[in-house]
Order: sequence, then C-alpha cells, then structure tokens
Amino acid sequence: MQQLAPLSDRELLQRFKAEPTSGRYFTAIFCRYSPIVYSLIRHSARSPVQADYLFALTWRHILNELGGLDLPAEDATPQRSLSLQSWLINVTALCINQAILPEVEEIHYALEEASPPLWCYVERALDSMEPVERLILVMARTFHWSDTRIAAYLQAEGERISPSEVANRLRVACRHLEQALPEDIYQIYIQALTTLAPRNGQGPASRGHRSPLPELASSPLE
Repeated sequence: MQQLAPLSDRELLQRFKAEPTSGRYFTAIFCRYSPIVYSLIRHSARSPVQADYLFALTWRHILNELGGLDLPAEDATPQRSLSLQSWLINVTALCINQAILPEVEEIHYALEEASPPLWCYVERALDSMEPVERLILVMARTFHWSDTRIAAYLQAEGERISPSEVANRLRVACRHLEQALPEDIYQIYIQALTTLAPRNGQGPASRGHRSPLPELASSPLE
C-alpha cells in the first residue's frame, strides 16, 4: 500500500478501472479519504455503532459507483472541474440522506473487526458462492448456529444433509470464500495478520492453522 501513496487520485482511479480484479486501488482510495467520509457520517448517526455501519455502507456504494466515475481532464476549466474528493463528499451526503439504518441490536457489523474494503470484497465473494455453502457459512459464523441446528434447518428446506456433512461443507465454504477474495485483499487484511501461507493448499494453513476469515466474513452481513 505504501507504494501506491505517491499516485494521484486520477492514477488510482485509472488503475482501479484497468484492474477490476484487484482490490488495492480501492483500498488506497479508502485510506486516503476515510477520515473525511467518517467525519461527515459521525455527526449524522444516532450512535457510534450506526455510524460505523453507515460508514461501511457508504464505502460499499462508493465501490459500486466508482467504476463509472470519469474525472474531467486535468486542464478542464474550473466550472467543469470535479475532483475525486468532491465526488466522495457528494456520495457520502447522498448516503447519509437516504440511509435507513436498523436499530443497534440488529447490526452485526463491527468496524474494528472488518475494515470497509475487506467488508466490501467479502460481500462480493459471498455473492459468488454456491447458495447452500453461503447459507451454512452465514449461519455458522454470523449467528453461531450448531451443525445440528443448521442441518435441521436445511432439512426443513428440502436439503438432505447431516450434521457431519454440515461441518465438512463449512470447511469447504471457508476455503471457497478465501479463494474468491482478490489476492491483494487477502494479503493486505488476512495473510499479513497470520502465519498462513499463500492460498495454494500448502504450508501452515494445511497443518491446522485456522484462518480468521470466517469471523471477519460474519461481521458485515446485514
């Protein structure tokens, strides 16, 4: 990330568009402008928990809209000038005005557990997973259901699955979630904090070291 610090906003945006499977350019923009965005949000929410949640929602909206942003040429007249900072402020104001936030007890997101860039890309990774795997992962890691309870729920929904099969599917789901994350996001937020080897099935991860990804994946879900 330090290598991206000298890049201008325009360069970060261009690289973000050119490398859609990379997450580091969005993360660099987040690092550069998160204090401004959070300052605007902090004064509009009724509680710190809601402020953190709205902060994450705002950055998710920014990520979804950023690919369609075209900054004017550097030699544009002041009347046509639009900076990334001003665009982010406008998007933040829009999110503040339109957000309908749940009550504090209904929010499962914790800013200290998952930075918004990780939150955003984990959500995208979850969306790419097979529905039953995603459901098992959410039930186990977000709501802390037992294998037996998950199996009973799935059986009621027509899925023939035993508690032991749930445990196996959960391990597979965690691995698929890790694999679905952009490699640089995995390195920035997960691998740097653990002794895990690169995602190739070798090294410490294959010898029983437990990845923190499932807990991080559980935090952002609405």
